[in-house]
Amino acid sequence: MIKTLLTRLEQGNKTSAYPKKPVTLIEEYRGLPEIKQDCADNLVQLCSENCPQDAIDPVAKRVDLGKCVFCGACEQLSEGRFVHFTNNHELGVSDRQQLLVDSAVQRLSILADNRIKKLFGRSLQLRQVSAGGCNACEADVNVLGTPFFDLARFGIQFVASPRHADGMLVTGPVTVNMKTALLKTYEAIPEPKLVIATGACAISGGPFFNSPQSLDGVASLIPVDLFIPGCPPHPLTTLHALLQFLGKI
Repeated sequence: MIKTLLTRLEQGNKTSAYPKKPVTLIEEYRGLPEIKQDCADNLVQLCSENCPQDAIDPVAKRVDLGKCVFCGACEQLSEGRFVHFTNNHELGVSDRQQLLVDSAVQRLSILADNRIKKLFGRSLQLRQVSAGGCNACEADVNVLGTPFFDLARFGIQFVASPRHADGMLVTGPVTVNMKTALLKTYEAIPEPKLVIATGACAISGGPFFNSPQSLDGVASLIPVDLFIPGCPPHPLTTLHALLQFLGKI
C-alpha cells in the first residue's frame, strides 16, 4: 500500500487542465482551415478536381468540412495559397451550414441552448452507435474515457442501453445494414433526446459518399443536433464540442 501511494505521489495528476487552460496541438495537426479568396481561379479549380471528397466548391471558393477528411491535398497543391490548415481544433457546430468555410477569419460556433443546458448540463448519458465506421472515430471517442481527458468529470458518460441514455453519438456513414439498428436505437431513447454526428462519415458519408451501400450520414434519417467534423475528429475537438454544446465553456 505504501509503495502504491508513493508511486501515485511521484506520478502526480495526469488529467489535462483543459478547458481551464488552453491546449496547443502540434504543428502537423490539421484543424480549421483558412481559405484565401484572392487565390487564382485555376488553382482553386485544380484543388477541386483533386479533392477525393468533392469537398471544394471552386465557384464559391469554399471547403465543406462536413465532407473534408483533412488529407491536406488542397494545401499541398496550392502551396498554402488557397487553403492553409491551422491547428485550431474547435470545429464542432450545431448548424450544418457553418461547416461551409470560405474565409480566412471564419470561426465555427455552437449555439448553447439554455434548455439543453438546463436538462443535460450536469449529467449527459450517451449511447455510442457505430453505424458502419472504420473504428477510427470510435477509438478517438474511447480515448475521452482515459485519465488524461476524464470525460466523466464533466458529467458526461457513455451507457450500454439506449433506454438509459439522453442521446446518441453516431459514427460511420450509416450503412444500409445499420439503418434499422440506428432507427431502433433512436426510438428507444426517451424524449427529449440528442443526436451527435461525429466524423466525416456520420456527417456526409465520408469516403463512402454516394455509395449504394450507405446513406450518406445520420441526417438522412434523423435530425442531428451537433456536428463534429474530422477523419477522425481529435479527442479535443469532440470534448470542446460537447462542453460548448452544454454551455460549460
